[in-house]
Amino acid sequence: MSDETTSGAKTGGGESGGGESVFTVVVATLANLGIAVAKAVAGLISGSSAMLSEAAHSFADTVTELMLLTALKRSERPADEGHPLGYGPERYIWAMLASVATFVGGAVFSIYDGVHALSEGGKPGDPLISYIVLGVAFVLEAFSLRIGIRQVRREATRLRLPVRRYFRLTPDTAVKAVVMEDSAALAGLLLAAGGLLGGQLTGSGVWDGIASVLIGLLLVYVAWVLGRSNAQLLIGRPVPESMRAGIREELLSVPHIVDVLELTTLIQGPAEILIAAKVDFRDASTADQIEWACEEAEEQLRERYPSVRRVYLDPTPGLRQRRRRAGGAGA
Repeated sequence: MSDETTSGAKTGGGESGGGESVFTVVVATLANLGIAVAKAVAGLISGSSAMLSEAAHSFADTVTELMLLTALKRSERPADEGHPLGYGPERYIWAMLASVATFVGGAVFSIYDGVHALSEGGKPGDPLISYIVLGVAFVLEAFSLRIGIRQVRREATRLRLPVRRYFRLTPDTAVKAVVMEDSAALAGLLLAAGGLLGGQLTGSGVWDGIASVLIGLLLVYVAWVLGRSNAQLLIGRPVPESMRAGIREELLSVPHIVDVLELTTLIQGPAEILIAAKVDFRDASTADQIEWACEEAEEQLRERYPSVRRVYLDPTPGLRQRRRRAGGAGA
């Protein structure tokens, strides 16, 4: 991955990127809320299991996106005495809860309702209103997805990365969740329409039940992918190897620094990176020179990687100094 993949000041969590992410999530929330109500009414009128599953899907997405909005707002709070490293990782806790909501609220209900429809059988009702709702929902979901994809493409282009690679590794899980859920919603709408059409052509409710189960399995996959992404960031994910090499290069370019003995990086948010390193300075360097070298190193890192928020450098004796000291002690 490119050096700048997780380092841009506006990679979804920066000053402008954060606002763009909020807009993307708000649009998705409003679209899903209206769609959920329409699907529920259509499902009750037509008796379609797939439509009720789609209603549960949209309600789960609405809850998910409300959690994502909470995550975006709470994670932007500045560091304080109680939280000296800031609140950036809190967005991943709420995003993790959102993935659980997708699983429980959407997947479990859809699979249960589908299995129930398959076991009970029954003839499908009039699907006309369901078709109308599915058509309107498809347009709204496509509009919401388009906004999310535009943001992803804009960031991928700015960072000169393939869209798929950026999407897979981006720490902006709010936008990732919106794009995945809207994509799953469009696929779910097609499955629901297929179930309605199958029931209409055969007069059997089996197709409706199958569509409902498939929608549930689709939501299980989405919940698993989002849950795994947020879990990795909560546990602590380092920056990509290419960026680590760039950080090491910047440190070694600073006068008086001769080696980087140990380098630790941590992504704390979409635009919030922590760097800690054990650094070997020239033996002849004075305390004043070491202090200014640390300041210069931090300035260079922030200039190259605007997302770097915290830099901690620990002056540490190198291998030669340790051998020299051990030899002197032995003598």
